Amino acid sequence: MFIQIEPQSDVPIYTQVKNGIMEGIVRGELVPGDILPSVRSLAGDLGVNMHTVNKSYHELESKGVIRIVPKSGAVICPPSEGEIPPSRLDQISEELRPIVVESLVIGMSEKEIQELVASIMLKVKGE
Repeated sequence: MFIQIEPQSDVPIYTQVKNGIMEGIVRGELVPGDILPSVRSLAGDLGVNMHTVNKSYHELESKGVIRIVPKSGAVICPPSEGEIPPSRLDQISEELRPIVVESLVIGMSEKEIQELVASIMLKVKGE
């Protein structure tokens, strides 16, 4: 698993770690049942504080991406079976809304926004 940390980025480091793990899952580098490195180990590898990695892991757990098992580590969860709960869709919608609004304000068309999202999906998947 390769996570690139950009210390000068406006994106908090814990978010970069969280996003890096999720991108690894999307690309198939991490699969359900895989055990993530310990907080201490990943923090050392990335050169960041242990609390930063711990926060990333807990955010991933709250989203249902991983399960933290005391004394065993953090395990990648399988994707949800069936429909995604409406509450989770609402949460994602609320997180995307400001970005979509900003895109419209700067003059992007609906088609340009859709094309941008499609290109991001391809990059994330490594295609």
